Amino acid sequence: MICDICGKEGARLRHVTRSYGKDENLLVIENVPVINCPKCGESYLTAETLHEIERIKLHRTGRSCARPIWTASAGSCRNKIAVPVAECS
Repeated sequence: MICDICGKEGARLRHVTRSYGKDENLLVIENVPVINCPKCGESYLTAETLHEIERIKLHRTGRSCARPIWTASAGSCRNKIAVPVAECS
């Protein structure tokens, strides 16, 4: 795959988990496709992926399910909370 940033061959598609918001507004999106280039070190999302993420954020109740997860901040551990989790398709 050719990198859109540096134009060199070798970019790879990876799937990651991204989180948006915090506390009761936290949304976790799994399986987000990210393009990573080992030549220039850049990682980026395509326009299509960004549109899908925005669609998931706008319609989070229909596209996600609540799962209990542990949350932490520097220096402390918080309680386990239920967080909406969606998958980016």
